[in-house]
Amino acid sequence: MRTAVPSTATPSRHPAFRLYVEGPRDRGLVEAWSRTRNRELARWVARETVILGGSQPRRAADDFERTGAQRDGLRALCLLDRDQGDHDLSGCEREGLEFHVWPRRHIESYLLVPSAIARSLRFGARDGRVADFFARAVPALDDEAAFREFDAKALFGGRGVLSEHLGRPVPSGRVAKVMRADELHRDVRSLLDRLIDAAGV
Repeated sequence: MRTAVPSTATPSRHPAFRLYVEGPRDRGLVEAWSRTRNRELARWVARETVILGGSQPRRAADDFERTGAQRDGLRALCLLDRDQGDHDLSGCEREGLEFHVWPRRHIESYLLVPSAIARSLRFGARDGRVADFFARAVPALDDEAAFREFDAKALFGGRGVLSEHLGRPVPSGRVAKVMRADELHRDVRSLLDRLIDAAGV
């Protein structure tokens, strides 16, 4: 069985806190969004994130327990997509470890900002391809109930539906890097506030 893979960077000078995510893409997205607040938060995310290798809350709990024995007062937050339905967190309870399930189905759902996608592809202001795709294939951006079920992950990457429509790859990481603070969904802003408080940056 694979074990959690912690960052190999030097230990943080900030309060003992770590972030668990399902995969490298998740860490990259959170790190990119963090840069809209400050670069120190982005560095903290890169340094203190543990990649679980999938939706594995039990693995997060086990790693937290091992690491907590070495880092007094350790606290942590584990981010999970909603695509697995209701997560079974029984047996994962650890003092100081909290779980956050994104209200939308996937973390990629928070990249569905037409202006940011167009900017990531360097489309001109009059290019309507992104807007056309959203009008035909994406729920209304304020329809949170629809986004609980919508498969945003399938849109991105070289073979994603959005990429096929636009005729070029749409890497999720590139979209996240060009997003502005005012384009971040309230769920993302809430997470960043929580990390800033935990990391002390």
